[in-house]
Amino acid sequence: MLRNAAFACKPATAPDRYQNEKRMSHQNQLIANHSHCLSRRRFVASAGILTAAAWLSPRHLFAEGESIVLAARKRAETANITVQALRGNVNALIGSGGNIAVLSGTDGKVVIDSGYATSRARITEALAKMRPGPIKHLVNTHWHFDHTDGNEWMHSEGATVLAHENTRKHLSTTTRVEGWDFTFPPSPAGAIPAEVFDREKNLYLNSTTIALSYYGPSHTDGDVSAYLVEADVLHTGDTWWNGHYPFIDYSTGGNIKGMIKAAETNLAKVTEKTIVIPGHGKIGGKSEMTEYRDMLITIHDRVAALKNEGKSLEEIVATKPTAAYDSKWAGSFITGDVFTKLVYAGA
Repeated sequence: MLRNAAFACKPATAPDRYQNEKRMSHQNQLIANHSHCLSRRRFVASAGILTAAAWLSPRHLFAEGESIVLAARKRAETANITVQALRGNVNALIGSGGNIAVLSGTDGKVVIDSGYATSRARITEALAKMRPGPIKHLVNTHWHFDHTDGNEWMHSEGATVLAHENTRKHLSTTTRVEGWDFTFPPSPAGAIPAEVFDREKNLYLNSTTIALSYYGPSHTDGDVSAYLVEADVLHTGDTWWNGHYPFIDYSTGGNIKGMIKAAETNLAKVTEKTIVIPGHGKIGGKSEMTEYRDMLITIHDRVAALKNEGKSLEEIVATKPTAAYDSKWAGSFITGDVFTKLVYAGA
């Protein structure tokens, strides 16, 4: 345990300010080529979770010429933010992109993931319901915009930003995500993590040990977990999606085998009493994570076996390898067919 070792690691260099964001029509990867499988009817039916997952929806569900990323940011302006008390001085904010964890105390607020910048007013209102104190520390579980868009404004209010070194890399440079048909420019200087680590780092703030661990390539190549030891609360970032098939960002180093490994790692960290904050979905625990892990393994093994037999992607999709799981895990943003394609890309 390193008392107040917070952020005593590698310094960052400031990038250029935001350039004009642009969309590109070239589709190089599997999920982009097949995202048309999602239906508008199912998308509308799940409007209640739109803000947290709009960025996973295919382009044709939005107005002609409208970017998925920009549309998600727009919808976040009016998204409701729910505060869920977890244990001790730990709360979760749900409703602005990925789930946010907040640890309050005399050292100021420690925030894990910052959500959308366009949710700033509502996040501020939610934070005001907790113990008074400024945001002093911000941890990013990975680089995706629904987890880091709020970095700049939180930094402007005094937060030091910490993340894995690959998260800083992606935020510092132009980064393309084929699955969203979007090219992200370098983030503003204040949004870039000022401190980074590579494998593990411990913080001690608000009488709580915060153990940060790198998963290795899984959802992206920079995913980390945050375990609040005394509270027995784990934030998994997007290595766990509770009740939803996960998106896997092959453009920035993610892969299905890494997702399975991360699921195993998460299970090894928890007991039946641990409260677990997923990247998306409801707060849960070990039983839900076990079901998620088993789903990933089963679908991967089915797809990999068919792929090894020489079956084409289209043939594999036609066999419906996810059928037994679709009623629970499929959604408007990631259907069984789309998840099959994500698994196929790395099986």
